[in-house]
Amino acid sequence: MALPETSLPGLSFGRSLVNLRIPPHRISFLPQVSNNSRRRSCCVAVIKRSPKRLKYSAPRFTKGGELVYVKIELLEGEDWKLEPVVELLKNGAVGVIPTDTVYAIVCDLKSHSAIERLRRIKDIETSKPLSILCRSLKDIDTYTMGFPRGNAEGHINIFRAVKHCLPGPYTFILPASKELPKQCVKYGAAPKSRKSVGVRMPNDPICQSILRKLDAPLISTSVKWPLQDDWMVDPVIIADTYEPEGLVFVVDGGVRVAEPSTVVDMMGSVPTIIRPGKGPRQEWMAVKDEEVSGTY
Repeated sequence: MALPETSLPGLSFGRSLVNLRIPPHRISFLPQVSNNSRRRSCCVAVIKRSPKRLKYSAPRFTKGGELVYVKIELLEGEDWKLEPVVELLKNGAVGVIPTDTVYAIVCDLKSHSAIERLRRIKDIETSKPLSILCRSLKDIDTYTMGFPRGNAEGHINIFRAVKHCLPGPYTFILPASKELPKQCVKYGAAPKSRKSVGVRMPNDPICQSILRKLDAPLISTSVKWPLQDDWMVDPVIIADTYEPEGLVFVVDGGVRVAEPSTVVDMMGSVPTIIRPGKGPRQEWMAVKDEEVSGTY
């Protein structure tokens, strides 16, 4: 039997593949020939997919101990996929979400048990600080003592300068307020030294959408390879690595670049960059001679 001829006006098969955005090197064309004297050919597109990526190819809103994996292609029109993640966070779950830099392991700031589980999953000592992902500048004012406002002696108004950097790829270390849980803060070496915390306002639509649906900021720490100091940027590998450790969900926002946030210490008299990162240096920021590693 001859194959029927079907065509769309003005649209070739090659153009349709372009519209589907299928990489040419991942397509093979298999000709099929009919028994008729007139030969026809039918092109079949075969797409090869990684077995691990096939495992997480669709949203898995599952319960009963299985990892919930949510893949977001474009946030517009897919915001509903984040609802299970928001509910899990409100119920004390620990999971992974994208930011404007690298992926972060997060949990509800108000859940003390979730914070302890986050530390166990990431194997973070209690002496190490955690950062908070804030929804707005109001959150920063609530959980920290705020940014320096300047004075009449000509000192720069840091608060006004910071507003031009946020949301963005910066972590600002500020004095913590009494509203912040003790598990999140870092104490200095001196007995009566001030406690501090790193604050972030990521400029990422997926992260911002999750934060807007919550009642409080998120505790966070960047995702690194276990026992190593290298960033993990592929959500599929993150899921495979940390699911056995107790991770409950992963939000897949695509593979990221291994470029962390710029960490700025605001505890001294001059804002000082202690870890360069994605955020460019501003003219009011000093640079510390020696970089430090941390969990921000």
